[in-house]
Formats: sequence, structure tokens, C-alpha cells
Amino acid sequence: MKVIETGRRLLGLDHGGDRYQYVDDPLRGPVHASRQADRWVKSTCGYCSVGCGMLLGVRGERVVTVAGDPDHPVNRGRLCPKGLSEHHTLTAPGRLTTPLISGEPATWDAALDKVVGEFRRLLDEHGPESVAILSTGQLVTEEFYALGKLARLGMGLAHYDGNTTLCMASAVSGYKLSFGTDGPPGCYDDLEEADVVVLWGANIADNHPLLVPRLLANEAAEVIVVDPRVTKTAQLADVHLPVGPRTDVTLLNAILRVLLDEDLLDLAAARPLVSGLDELLAHLDEVDLVQAADECGIALDDIRRVARTIGGAERCLVAWSMGVNHSAQGTETVTLLNTLCVLTGNIGRPGASPFSITGQCNAMGTREAGFTASMPGYRSYDDSSHRRELAALWGVAEERLPTERGRAYPDIVNAVMNKQVKALWIIGTNPLVSFPNREVLEIAFRRLDLLVAQDGFETPTTAVADVVLPAAIWGEKDGTYTNSERRVSRVRAAVAAPGDARPDFDIFLAIAERWGCRDELFPGWSAPRDAFEEWRLVSAGRPCDYSGITYERVDAAGGVQWPCPADDPTVPLGGTARLYTDLQFNSADGRAVLRSVTRQPLRQPPGGEYPLLLNTGRTVEHWHTRTKTGRVPILESLAPEAWLEIHPDDARGLGVRSGDLVRVSSSRGSVDRLRARVTAIVRPGEVFVPFHWDERCANRLTTDECDPISREPNYKQCAVKVERVH
Repeated sequence: MKVIETGRRLLGLDHGGDRYQYVDDPLRGPVHASRQADRWVKSTCGYCSVGCGMLLGVRGERVVTVAGDPDHPVNRGRLCPKGLSEHHTLTAPGRLTTPLISGEPATWDAALDKVVGEFRRLLDEHGPESVAILSTGQLVTEEFYALGKLARLGMGLAHYDGNTTLCMASAVSGYKLSFGTDGPPGCYDDLEEADVVVLWGANIADNHPLLVPRLLANEAAEVIVVDPRVTKTAQLADVHLPVGPRTDVTLLNAILRVLLDEDLLDLAAARPLVSGLDELLAHLDEVDLVQAADECGIALDDIRRVARTIGGAERCLVAWSMGVNHSAQGTETVTLLNTLCVLTGNIGRPGASPFSITGQCNAMGTREAGFTASMPGYRSYDDSSHRRELAALWGVAEERLPTERGRAYPDIVNAVMNKQVKALWIIGTNPLVSFPNREVLEIAFRRLDLLVAQDGFETPTTAVADVVLPAAIWGEKDGTYTNSERRVSRVRAAVAAPGDARPDFDIFLAIAERWGCRDELFPGWSAPRDAFEEWRLVSAGRPCDYSGITYERVDAAGGVQWPCPADDPTVPLGGTARLYTDLQFNSADGRAVLRSVTRQPLRQPPGGEYPLLLNTGRTVEHWHTRTKTGRVPILESLAPEAWLEIHPDDARGLGVRSGDLVRVSSSRGSVDRLRARVTAIVRPGEVFVPFHWDERCANRLTTDECDPISREPNYKQCAVKVERVH
């Protein structure tokens, strides 16, 4: 696909010989000159957090093709393999089209009556601890906002969390500890404007592919990748530091120590902006660089070289993703990355920022508008002024607002195990494949009085649910997503949902109606836009200010970043690109907090019966538990099976060759018949398995250890053994 430019205006694009031309109606998109599509609908991709703009080509009642939106500021007309085939998910087999009770088809009335009746009974008998919700990062923001109000105010539940805790909770907690609130400070343009780009545990080539063109466009930048594996992203780098698992903290402390030793930090300039500096300096004084290099498995000269590169850069972007977050020390690692940027002056400027690259298409939306890690608008549960403010905005008694977050995802599962939580409502996620230490969750589900699963597809989780509620998916519903750089983009229904499936928004309102709280909490609401207009008011004046963002403004700009105050004339049409440009942070005293962090050893290091260390991750062709991508033939053909990467030295000792089938076991379970790939992509003593497959589920192996602050699971390090299957 190539973009065609004529003069100043993009007229269309050439896509497999077909020609598109724009018309004046921005909502309709281009008119297709061939017979492939009758109309075009502008939307946003529903996979990762890059937030690519898309054009959905509709013929009759079916989406028959997609193309990248050349006018969208994020992807500029490009799409990755998942995006290019996303329309196939709408007609894929396994769609849920009718409600189910105990596996049998039912009416919506019967299913909703069952859910509401059982939830009410359990709450009446056992209190607000007895029913919990596990949501997703793939609803539209308007649905997150509605669900949070329903769960915490309408139903009065104590525990509501989502699968964003499984991927981004450590970034959230790290930002809150460092800067006072959540919110990624940087933006995608920083990839093109930086002199140095550090990608720490961020394999964007597989996980966020459309960020790679932004990186490659910056030919002058030095690219440093920190990752145990020689990933596709590492292969693009000028420098690759193959850091040992769970030694990120050690490496960051060493880099900071080198910066101090070589006078590459302006401490006088930093001191008025931060708290905790003297404590950090005392901590770094104890860092032994030789020992640190040995722990990390990286030559000391390489650590010095990278520190000098960062310290000498005019503009350095430090970006990270799951390689940092998926760790029992994820939060503290994030605080150190933030500290590195603040002390080197790399924050609030073009090309200079700490920047977490989010996981799911709308994980940011739930972080801002939901009722999970924070109350809507990044308000704190334990701040009485925040509760009073929300209560006044909603016209409810302050006592109805929760004073604490409630249990996070892993702790909800623990509460199911001890029978404190007796019913679960699972929305748009498939924990039987995605949750660590799968056997624990299988036991927990059997202990529930009621399991309700709301999804667009049949999954291992819906298969064991007592009630299944069929939901519309991407391409069948309206709203907004917010991407990694805080950019709000529109999501539109191109076709109707199949059978009796309904948008999640409609399901939430129907339950609110039966609960008797619809008129109070959702007065006059009939469409997602109603929720968005209220959310604009609720977010006004908060760090994540949406008050100046309207559907019309998003349509005009392609996407608008927050903060975007309604009454601030200095905010351009596209919102604010970067946070903390004034170096005033959201903490009580306006300073960034520097934390001193010591590396914690692995809870289960390799040795004895389990001599190898397992790392897990993704591949570009698939998404999460393959609920969608596993049903798209072209993606399945590109990556039809799970595999194990093992270093030649380890493979030789085990008699394993590339193509052999192997069994991988931990103290928690085993996975049989993984295809071996003997490769130096992984370090000696370590192996890698992608986590997408149910039938080869990596989470039968992973530990249930979690970050003590964020509660994000430690998916990346557990001891295993590998055996050839004869």
C-alpha cells in the first residue's frame, strides 16, 4: 500500500490496484471506485495501544476490507498484519450470538434476570465483598465510565478491576509514586525528535509495530534496546544490552552511578524539582559497578558507554513496556526510569521524556474514566476532597463513594479461593488463558456460586460460565479509545452485531435498569455520546482533562490528546503533546519524587530439577489469548503454533534440535509438544515461550508472584526444565 500525495492534499491511496478518493464528508471517508465497498467508515484499531486510524470498507451489511487512514496522526495510513485483517474477526466462527444459561440458549430477559437476581441475593446475604467484576482494556471509554458508576455506586461492589492490571499496573503505580498521578508524559513524536531512544523491555516490532516507522524515520538517533532477548526490535538497535532477568534495577542504579561519577548530572538544577535526592545519592554511593555488571551479565564498559550516551544527549526518550511492567519489581523499576529522565533533564521537552507504551487499545481509557486504580479523573480513593467533588458532580451522597480501591485482579482471585468472593462478572477477557499459574484459577472458578462471562466470542472462560452474555465487538459499536500518547480517537459501528449480541454499553444500562439505578446514575442516557459528555465534565480541571474534547473536535483532528481544557486558548486543536512542560508535577509539593531501590532476587531461581529460566511474551501475528486472531486464517497460517526458544548450548546438552517437540515443566504444571527453536536470540540458561495459545498455555508454568505495590503478575521469570518428547 502506498500513499498518493498531490500538492498539499492527500487525495487517496493505492491499495492492491484499487483507488480511493476523498469526499467532503469526513465521517464517510473515501469513496471506493471499484465494486469492493459501497461505503467507508472511519474508526480506530481495536488491538494494541498504538491507536491506528482505520477505514472500514462496507458492502451491503458486511465489512469486506480495511485500510489505514492516511489522515490519522498516529499511523499515517499504515497498518500491521493484525490491523489489515481485523475485519475478518467480524464474521469469524465462534461468535456469541445469543445469551446462555447453563450452556443453553436463553432470552436476554431471562439471562439478565438471572444475573441481577443472583448478584442481589449474594450481596444481601454476604455483603459487598461477595460479588466482583473483572473487566478489560478493550471497551470504549464510554463503557468504562458507565461500568464504573454501575459497579461502585449502583451495585455497591467493593471489588472491581480489569485485565489492565495484568499489563500496565506497574506503569500506573510508578507514575503515581514519581509524579503524583498516572499519565504517560511523552508522545509518539518524541521517537522522531530524540537524539537517543532507549527502549527498555519494549519489543515494539512485535507488540506495537506501527511505532517502528516513527523510530526508523529518525535516522540520526542512536537507538539503545535493553532486553534479555535479541528481539526484532533489538535487531534494529545501535546498541543492545542483553540484561539478565530481574536485574533492571541493578542496571539502572549502575547507569545513575556512572552519570554521577562522570559529572553528567546537573544536580543543582535538579534539586529544586525533586524530593529524595540526598537519599538517592547516598544509596548510589553504595553501588559497586563491577558487581553490578556481573549481576546484569553486561560488560562494565558497555554500561559506561550507554550511561555516557544518555547523559550526553540533548534529547533522550526512555520508553518501556511489558518487559519492565511484568515483574515483581515492575513499579520500582518504573520509578527508576522516571528518576533517570528527571535527573538528566529529559522530561517535558520534545524528544525528551519517560514514556510507557501501553498494552491494549483502550487501557488508558479505563485508567482515566474507570473506577479501578483511581476514581474517575485520576482522583484518589483516600482523598476526601476528591470524593466530595465527585459526589457533587453526580448529585449523590459522599458516603456512597468508596474510600479504598478494593482488591486488585490477583487478590480478587485469592478471595474467590477462600470463598469471600462468591460471584464473578468477567467482561471481555479470558483469564483461563491469560492469568498466571492457571491451575489456581481453574480451582477458583469451581468454587464460585455464579460465573458470568460477557464476551463477543466463545472462549475457555465462557465455556465454564453459568451465564454468558453475547457482546458486540470492534466494528459493531461506537465510542472512543485513548492510546498510549493520551490521544482520543473515535470508534464507530460499521455493521450491526450478529444475532442477539448487544454493545456492552447497552448491557450495562439494561442491568442498571433492573437494579433500579438507571434514572439516578444515567439520566437520559441512550448512547455512548451521553456518557462522553458527562465524562468531559467530570474530568474538567483534572490532570486527564477531557473537557475540551468533543466528538466533533476529534473528527476534525483525527485524534485529540489530553489534557485539553475547554477554557484554555493555548491548547491547539490536537491537545497537549507532553506533560510537565513547566516541570511542575502532580505531587502535593509539585516535585518529582526520587526513590532509592534495591534489587530483589528471584523468588524461584533456576537450579536443581528446574535449571532454566522461562521468559514469556508475544508475537506480532497474535493478540492476547487468540480470541480474535486465532480465528483469522491468514494470521493463523503465519503463526500456527506455539514454540520454545532455547540457546544452542542448552539444546546441545538436552539433545534437542530445531523442530523437535519438547515438554516444558515448572513446579506448577507442564506444557507438552512445543516446537523447539534452537537460537541465540535467548541467553544461555534461559528459554522463551509466547503466551497466546490455550492448548500450549504458558501460564500453566508461570508463578503467581506479584508486584507488591501494583499487584501486576511476574510473568517473566520462573524456573523450568525442558525435555525432548520422543
